[in-house]
Amino acid sequence: MSEISGALAAAASGMRAQTVRMRISAENIANAESTGQAPGADPFRRRIPILKSETLADGVKGVLVTGTEDDKSDFKLSYNPGHPAADANGYVKMPNVNALAEMMDLREASRAYEANLNMIDAARQMTSRALDLLRR
Repeated sequence: MSEISGALAAAASGMRAQTVRMRISAENIANAESTGQAPGADPFRRRIPILKSETLADGVKGVLVTGTEDDKSDFKLSYNPGHPAADANGYVKMPNVNALAEMMDLREASRAYEANLNMIDAARQMTSRALDLLRR
């Protein structure tokens, strides 16, 4: 594998991982107000992607999303005695999603995706220039 194709493979694996990160952050944001259905039931629990370094062809390092894990932080309690999921004291468990933190995660993943995309574009331009030089 050439240096350029190795760079392309590493950048592509980074783009795939960042796409998954963005999807999971979007799901977390979408469920930031999703409560349980029954009194005292647990609401939506924030998910966190698990990223792992992987060795691609010819020893090039890339990244792989191996799955997700649930955020074990405590749920917030909101006093709302009329809610169907309210406990005996009138409190509803709210998701452990912080929308601001999720938006920051989403932005970071978006920028990392863009950086990998720029790497692919740079590799494509270098290949094109090399072919132009060979044609002369």
